[in-house]
Amino acid sequence: MTASVASPPTSLPTEVTVGTGPLSPAEVVAVARQDAPVTLAEEARAAVAASRRVIEQLADDPQPHYGISTGFGALATTHIPAERRAQLQRSLVRSHAAGSGPEVEREVVRATMLLRLSTLATGRTGVQVRTAEAYAALLNAGITPVVREYGSLGCSGDLAPLAHCALAVMGEGQVRDTGGELVEAAEALAAAGIEPVELAEKEGLALINGTDGMLGMLLLALHDLEGLLATADVAAAMSVEGQLGTDDVFAADLHRLRPHPGQAVSAQNLRALMAGSPIRESHRTEECTRVQDAYSLRCSPQVHGAARDTVAHAAQVAARELAAAVDNPVVTPDGRVESNGNFHGAPVAYVLDFLAIVAADVAGISERRTDRFLDVARNHGLPPFLADDPGVDSGLMIAQYTQAAVVSELKRLAVPASVDSIPSSAMQEDHVSMGWSAARKLRRAVDGLTRVLAVEVLAAARALELRTPLQPSPATGAVVRLLRGAGVPGPGPDRQLSPEVETAVELVAGGRVRAAAEEVTGPLG
Repeated sequence: MTASVASPPTSLPTEVTVGTGPLSPAEVVAVARQDAPVTLAEEARAAVAASRRVIEQLADDPQPHYGISTGFGALATTHIPAERRAQLQRSLVRSHAAGSGPEVEREVVRATMLLRLSTLATGRTGVQVRTAEAYAALLNAGITPVVREYGSLGCSGDLAPLAHCALAVMGEGQVRDTGGELVEAAEALAAAGIEPVELAEKEGLALINGTDGMLGMLLLALHDLEGLLATADVAAAMSVEGQLGTDDVFAADLHRLRPHPGQAVSAQNLRALMAGSPIRESHRTEECTRVQDAYSLRCSPQVHGAARDTVAHAAQVAARELAAAVDNPVVTPDGRVESNGNFHGAPVAYVLDFLAIVAADVAGISERRTDRFLDVARNHGLPPFLADDPGVDSGLMIAQYTQAAVVSELKRLAVPASVDSIPSSAMQEDHVSMGWSAARKLRRAVDGLTRVLAVEVLAAARALELRTPLQPSPATGAVVRLLRGAGVPGPGPDRQLSPEVETAVELVAGGRVRAAAEEVTGPLG
């Protein structure tokens, strides 16, 4: 029987209006993960219509205008006759829908489409109103274009991923319907009563020139990391307590001496989580000869705090990108149509890489705390590997191997993608961001961090119970009860561990470990 705990602390909006200002991160997550309905604001419709009139005035201009009367990229000097300019836009989308590999996750595709719609709604791209409406219609109908893993260099926009989305709006290519079935786009649109869009001048370019894929994945990762860093503090508190460590080093005055805001928050969380612990009080005596704990215990606020500050920096970058209108060429507020380089993904790519470093390091210190539980020379009186009958039983020995394997993978994923660049388009696009690649590896890193923290929680809970008759703090005890209520048994003879690990992963990922502790402490920072 599953224990009843509070819902994850972050509430998400139930509907989203696009075009009244920058979207919030919570709105993007709500549409991507919870299918919140989308409405295009009336003021956005007016702005879109106004910029469309600018493009239409240029359509018959004998002077070349990039993306309107010329080819693209290295073909920008090729003049396109007026009668073939609609075909130009269709050909652009079809040729750029060249992705390969496994399908990208539904939530990523939905975030990508919403963010492209947000840019269209600024009135800076020159699309038709009905094109913007079509994006909202597909999102509301639960129609998800099939987007492939590979195809974006993170410059000139997330070209192939966005082209696959645009292809579906045209009624071409394959999509997943609301039930997840793979169908032809034309069939899915017809079933939903959505008219395919006939692209006009400039529109194909406007639909694929954006950082929307990498930005969407950044926003989803930030949402997850916010919860995981609080959970990392819960896990650390359980480990410090279970290893008879001290909470004295988390005192507020000590952390004011090094005034990093994230560090102060983490230390405050650890004090709240360990408050009222009989285990801690049991060794607060003169007989305790330990002068100071190992770094993985003592320095948890410094590492978790630095991670928080990095997440805050990445959130600032994301907020700026949410306020952007990324297209090339762009329709300026005074009616000019100008080429630019705002599609370059460097600002987003850098923080995506930075967050992968954060995930690797927070996981690394978590694994080190876990390993201390298993070593009889360092675990202060607990059985080797927390086993029931050491020798016959191996306890949690291999659970730590699992952690170690994930941490090793996270170190590889922490190698930055954004330092690489492969020239493309006949050297016209000679420096690219690789932001999409940075985003893809960050998603794997966030999943890995979740798994590492879950194993630490599992090990710490067993250790806390092995300290019986001493009891853990009310907050950490609530997490132990959550695990037991979710079907994870306490200490005992060896059994298959994988199901218990996966249950713990679900509890961490769903925010329930954090929520169980917060039932006692109140909201954690």
